[in-house]
Amino acid sequence: MSLPSHQQRHSQLDTFAISTVLLCCVLWGLNQVAVKAALAEIGPLWQAGLRSLGAAALVALWARARGIRLFERDGTLPGGLLAGALFGLEFACIFAGLQFTSASRMVVFIYLSPFVVALGMPFISKTERLSMRQAAGLLLAFGAVSWAFAEGFGSSTGSPRQWLGDALGLLAALLWGGTTLAIRATRLSQASAEKTLLYQLGVSGLGLVLAALLTNEQLPLRWSMQLSGLMLFQTVIVSFASYLMWFWLVRHYPATRLSSFTLATPLFGLLAGAALLGEPVTQRLIIALAALALGIALVNRR
Repeated sequence: MSLPSHQQRHSQLDTFAISTVLLCCVLWGLNQVAVKAALAEIGPLWQAGLRSLGAAALVALWARARGIRLFERDGTLPGGLLAGALFGLEFACIFAGLQFTSASRMVVFIYLSPFVVALGMPFISKTERLSMRQAAGLLLAFGAVSWAFAEGFGSSTGSPRQWLGDALGLLAALLWGGTTLAIRATRLSQASAEKTLLYQLGVSGLGLVLAALLTNEQLPLRWSMQLSGLMLFQTVIVSFASYLMWFWLVRHYPATRLSSFTLATPLFGLLAGAALLGEPVTQRLIIALAALALGIALVNRR
C-alpha cells in the first residue's frame, strides 16, 4: 500500500478519492459480516479492542519502515486524545446498543453521522458548506439507506429498553461525526494519516479492552481457524489499511463529501451478506442502491 505523496487539500473529489472511499465502504460492509460471524466466539468489546490494538502495532511498524515520526511534539496530543476517545466511545455505544435494539435499527441511526459532519464543517471550513441541491442529495442518500432497512427498523426486538439501544445508536452517530470534525478542527489536520490513525486505534483499543475487563467479558483462550481469520481480516485489512486510507482522505479532501459516501457501507454490507451468507437480494435493495447513487452524485456534483 502506498499513499500519494502530494500534500495539498483538494476542493473536489477526484477519481482516486472516489475509488478509494468506495473501496473503504466495501471493506466496511464486509466487516459487518466478519463482526457478526466472530461474535459467536468472542465478545464485542474484546473483539473491537484487540483488533484496534493489533492494528495500532501495525501502524507503528508501517510508520517506522517509512521513516515517519509518530512521537515528536507537534501539538497534536489534545486533538489526538479527543479523537481517540470519541472513536472508542462510538464503538462502545454501538456494541452496548445492540443488546437492546436490532442491527437494522442500529445501522440507520449510525449513518446519521454524515449530517453531523455536514452541519459542523461550515464552522471549520466555509468552503465545505452544502448547497440546497447537495443537502437534498444527502437526504436522498440517507432516505435510501433508511428505506432499505425499513422492515427491520419497524420491527421490535421485544426489549422494553429498545429506546436505549436506539439512543445509543444516535449517540454513536454523533461521536463518529464528531471524530471527523475533531480531526479537521485540531492540529491533527496537519498530522500524517499514520499518526492520526495511531491516536484513534491506541486510545480506543486501550479503552475498549479496559471496558471488557471491567464488565467481566470473557476472552476465549482457544481460537478456531475461523475466528483467527476473521480477526486478521478486521485487524489488517479494515482497522489498519482501510482506516489509514480514510484518515488520509479526510486530511486531503472535503470531509462532507467524503462522508456522504459512507452511506453506501450498510448497503454494501447487505450485498456482502447476499454473496457470503446466501441472503436474498431484494428489489428493495436494488432500488435503494440506485437512489443512494443518485443522492451521492447530487452531493458531489460540481
